[in-house]
Amino acid sequence: MEWTGARYADKPTVEVRRRVLASPDRVWEFVSDINLMPTLSAELQSVDWLDGAAGPTLGARFAGRSKHESLGEWQTTSYVVRCEAPRVFAWAVEDPEHPSSLWKFTLTPLDDGGTELAQWMQLGPGRSGLSYAIDRMPEKEQKIVFVRLREFERSITATLDAIKDLAEGGPAPEGRGE
Repeated sequence: MEWTGARYADKPTVEVRRRVLASPDRVWEFVSDINLMPTLSAELQSVDWLDGAAGPTLGARFAGRSKHESLGEWQTTSYVVRCEAPRVFAWAVEDPEHPSSLWKFTLTPLDDGGTELAQWMQLGPGRSGLSYAIDRMPEKEQKIVFVRLREFERSITATLDAIKDLAEGGPAPEGRGE
């Protein structure tokens, strides 16, 4: 990721792509399984569907608990804002109309039967824990945003690599990603 000088209000984004030698239906099994995600992440500790939901459907909600050495521990509620199996799974964190972040998996079928898997995320426009760090050090906003986006890029890369391994028949994850 290159330095862009982005500020939080710019709603900066990160996207990582992987070619997976498995069908979109197979890859969908993993990207739509929110309970798998904490096993692939050092930051995300646990997730639970809310309101009796048993899986991803438009409007479903889930709670996520996260931990970061610089930001502490927190819990968020996310709302499924797109669920088009086996193509798109997206959620908004905290407020679907003014989220603190947006996350999306996109699965594109390839001519050889494989899948191009992408994960994208956007910071803001709603306030998040990062907003409090920026409030304390406004002169460092661009650096704070850049560092956080780099963290997300590394985490997303590790998540996509793990999903690729699982979808292609690799071993189940043993521990947390970086």
